[in-house]
Amino acid sequence: MTLSVAHSRSDAYPTRQTQEAWQERKDPVLWGKWSPEAPLTRAQTEEFGKKGFLVLKGVFSAGEVARLQDESRRLRSGSAHLKAENVVTEPGSEAVRTIFRLEEESALFNRMARDERIAGKVKFLLDDDLYLHQSRLNYKPGFTGKEFYWHSDFETWHAEDGMPRMRAISASVLLTDNDALNGPLMLMPGSHMHFVSCAGETPEDNHKSSLRKQEVGVPSPDALTQMAQKFGIEYASGKAGTVVLFDSNTMHGSNGNITPFPRSNAFFVYNAWSNRLEAPYAASKPRPAFLSSRAPQGPIEIVSGPLE
Repeated sequence: MTLSVAHSRSDAYPTRQTQEAWQERKDPVLWGKWSPEAPLTRAQTEEFGKKGFLVLKGVFSAGEVARLQDESRRLRSGSAHLKAENVVTEPGSEAVRTIFRLEEESALFNRMARDERIAGKVKFLLDDDLYLHQSRLNYKPGFTGKEFYWHSDFETWHAEDGMPRMRAISASVLLTDNDALNGPLMLMPGSHMHFVSCAGETPEDNHKSSLRKQEVGVPSPDALTQMAQKFGIEYASGKAGTVVLFDSNTMHGSNGNITPFPRSNAFFVYNAWSNRLEAPYAASKPRPAFLSSRAPQGPIEIVSGPLE
């Protein structure tokens, strides 16, 4: 069964309608104004504004990465007693694909989410206090790791969570080396300046299937072809300890992994405090809280120093 929702309020980015459509972005990309005291260089800031993403090498030390890798193995070992709703398995198997609510499941990942080396940069770019809209640990095992299809996160967050504007940034922390072969994050530079309003109504409890394979809220092959021709495709490679920041509306995805080399990344989605969620714009009810924090107690406290 599909459901449609009528809204009397203004909607800057209507989606999940009868036909697919494109529109220009209505929100800034760079909310903060650069100065010599900013946590990013002028060149880095301009690159993020132009491309919609930024790759930062060597953010975390080898020792910090080792601790994060140990914690990642513990979380997926079966001994961590994770909440069942926070775990998503691979299509066709029980292999762990994603663990949500990292800040609740792990003290170490909670600390990393608040680290100034990530959160401080995001706060500058968004020019606002932050809270975690979502956090997750993604595994893409060797040989069997499945793809993540092309999508704009904001389209889902707007339609199904009720995020009003494009004032959110994702941080992907590479916990293993990511290269061209093992299914790295692929992005279309410049795509963040265009919003693709996707066709089709939102099925009831769409998240139950979309977490394994997303089919609703994704652009058509024709739209993706046009975007790829217009913007090109780049992939975010780097050694473990690299951080990739990308705008909420940047079109991205990743291939499956048929190499023997697993890929593991931690994701933290930072939303501006002034951009907190409202009622969904194109769904009958909000997604569960493990996918979208609906009642944050307050902005996160950004901290400095090594991970311990």
